[in-house]
Amino acid sequence: MSQLPPLPSRREFIKQSTAAVATFMIVPRFVLGGKGYTAPSDQLVVAGVGVGGKGESDLASFAKTGKVRIGYLCDVDDRRAARSVQAFPQAKYYKDWRRLLDKEAKNFDAVSVSTPDHTHAVVALAAMQLGKHVYVQKPLSHDLYEARALTEAAKRYPVVTQMGNQGASGDGVRQLQEWYDANLIGKVHTVYCWTDRPVWPQGIAWPAPAAGVPPELDWDLWLGTAPARPYIDKLVPFNWRGWWDYGTGALGDMGCHLMEAPFRVLGLQYASAVQASVGSVYVDEFKRGYFPNSCPPSSHVILTFPQTDRSKQEVTLHWMDGGIQPERPEELGPNERFGDGGNGILFIGKKGKMMASTYAAEPRLLPTARTQEARVKPTLARVPGGADGHYAQWVEACLAGYGNRPVSSPFELAGPLTEALLMANLAIRGYDVQRPKTTGPGFEYPGRGIELLWDPQQLRVTNFEDVNRFVKREYRPGWQ
Repeated sequence: MSQLPPLPSRREFIKQSTAAVATFMIVPRFVLGGKGYTAPSDQLVVAGVGVGGKGESDLASFAKTGKVRIGYLCDVDDRRAARSVQAFPQAKYYKDWRRLLDKEAKNFDAVSVSTPDHTHAVVALAAMQLGKHVYVQKPLSHDLYEARALTEAAKRYPVVTQMGNQGASGDGVRQLQEWYDANLIGKVHTVYCWTDRPVWPQGIAWPAPAAGVPPELDWDLWLGTAPARPYIDKLVPFNWRGWWDYGTGALGDMGCHLMEAPFRVLGLQYASAVQASVGSVYVDEFKRGYFPNSCPPSSHVILTFPQTDRSKQEVTLHWMDGGIQPERPEELGPNERFGDGGNGILFIGKKGKMMASTYAAEPRLLPTARTQEARVKPTLARVPGGADGHYAQWVEACLAGYGNRPVSSPFELAGPLTEALLMANLAIRGYDVQRPKTTGPGFEYPGRGIELLWDPQQLRVTNFEDVNRFVKREYRPGWQ
């Protein structure tokens, strides 16, 4: 691969952005004319980074609003990009997002980021520094440090931000909040969130290198901030989720969808403590496999959240993945489905319980007969289109300008939510921390069977230093 010329510094990026803003002119609609014509002032030009799979559907949803022009496409894998290239033939195509921002920043308004988790933050922050609105797929980041950096950046840069957890715009979470505000279940002390994910391999050894890299894929660009490794089959485009260098496991995949409702309903902020147990994989008789680079096949995490103005008391949140589910509530009939069968959310209050499915859809009071009996006046505005309107909501907010229209999952909210699930991952990763035994052969595992105490101001665990290295990883040289 040919050597790329040096990229501009942050200061140069911002200088280019400022110059672009200074020369931009809005053309009035009447000058361009025509019924149904979308004037430049009513059109958002979006650049997509990561345009296959979820990125493809994200771009299609933006375009469906009729107020977006997909002007630029960027993907490290031509195979994954093919359908988007076909759908938006006028869009200019890049492989390197750094080159896209360098060359085209003055020509677009916003960036959609749908790459693997390990490159979310670096792309999003670079775009924000250029004054671009950003839509970033969940989870917001790979590391706790990155999540906090994006949260702070959202306060600094006057751009519209939205994380791609579309349930935040759904009617379900608003119904749950209205029931809670009406005191139908009392103060909530315990919440359960569960999922049948992962639906990709986890708890496995790193495979042998493949015979070669597909010619359509730029492997070095795909690795990005992650350590250099030989290419392996089936990591791209999906199974990277189960490897700590690139993904964040089942928590990263579904946590933002399922934990968003408790965060919004109870006003949760930063957790204070976390503990975890994980599923085991045995490779022989009484021989447990040790796969520290791979997320575990299942886990049960318990997070403690301090009292907030909305929760009124400390809240314990249980996260379960790998098909593990909590005990069925006694109020639920034997043939009534728990959650949606594979995923769900359960709130337990002093006066009652309520539950929901993925994205907080299908909210129900327990017993379920209470759902129809409850008469609570709607107090919260609904997002047009519900969860599907998450995309149009961001588009309209971008067109209206920073601070003029609200969005459901701005980084100020999405950041702390992402931090919670990444903090849960600290306890999961701590489970595999090993040290040589001080007496005799073998290893000990000091991170098992303990509770991690978290200092959210300092972004560190105060009682088990070994896991703090996972709070902020070292980027590969050239990607700092």
